[in-house]
Amino acid sequence: MRRRQPPAPAPVPFSPAAARAHRTALGLTVEQVAAGLAAHGVRLLPGHVLGWEDGLLPPTEEQLTALARTLWCPPARLMGTAPATLRDHRIARELTRDQAARLLGLTPTTYRQAETTGRWTGNDDQTRLLARVLALDLPTLIRLTGRTADLDARLRQVVQGRWQAQLHPVARLVPVAPAVLEHVLATLQSEHHTPTSWGAAPAPTRPDPTARFWHLLAEAGADGTP
Repeated sequence: MRRRQPPAPAPVPFSPAAARAHRTALGLTVEQVAAGLAAHGVRLLPGHVLGWEDGLLPPTEEQLTALARTLWCPPARLMGTAPATLRDHRIARELTRDQAARLLGLTPTTYRQAETTGRWTGNDDQTRLLARVLALDLPTLIRLTGRTADLDARLRQVVQGRWQAQLHPVARLVPVAPAVLEHVLATLQSEHHTPTSWGAAPAPTRPDPTARFWHLLAEAGADGTP
């Protein structure tokens, strides 16, 4: 019985136009770029570089990193779009999977599964480390670790009940200073329970609790990398 092959990885996000624009801005020929790639351990013919710029084939992770170093720009500049996945953010930091796993204290297999399945199983310390290693702000960290639905549910309970009961569960999801989190949750609940006067104009539609939560954290300067 033939063994099932694992699915091929999705192509690395890449903008042919950005690659050509960076090369042209530096005044480099494709031959010079090929020589630069070789200096970073990637040996390809100049025609291969043209193939990237013409959109005929995408670079691999290793090739994209080498190209970014050759063109003196961050890999994200050559992606054509903001990093959206765990893999995208890792590549933007010029890390291989094995390097990321080692920095996070994970086995290569465990980290690979996190990237391919989109399910993060690291503990609290590893989650904070993930944010620092990949330079993730808090909203991105929550999204990439699959905690969005849980946070949404917790914040709905904050505005519907007692915020104190949700302090610990939210703190497990969002690693910020306890005093800041207490203030934000108390404010969030208070805003949703502010009474309106009889005869006053109808209150505007209240913002989504999660959107307001992130706004309040940003005002407190606590929405960046934990």
